[in-house]
Amino acid sequence: MSKLIMVVAFDPDEHGNLQPILSPTEPQSQESAIRTAVALSARYSDVVAWSRQADATGTYGSPTVLFRTQGPAGGQDRRHVK
Repeated sequence: MSKLIMVVAFDPDEHGNLQPILSPTEPQSQESAIRTAVALSARYSDVVAWSRQADATGTYGSPTVLFRTQGPAGGQDRRHVK
C-alpha cells in the first residue's frame, strides 16, 4: 500500500471565498507535511495537510487530516491532528 500526502494553502478572493494560492505540495512524510503546513499558516488564511492510503489498484481511501488552520493568518483557531 502507498500513501499520498498533500499540503495546500488558501486565501480568500475578492468575494471572501477561499481559493487555493499555491499548487498542492507532496511532502515525503507526514512530519514534513505538518512542518510545511505550520510554516505556511503564518502567511495564508487556511492551510491543510492530509494523507490517504492507496491500494494496488490506485483506489484511495478517505483522507486523514494531519494539520489544519482556519481563520485569518496568524489567528488563534488552529488544529493539529496526529
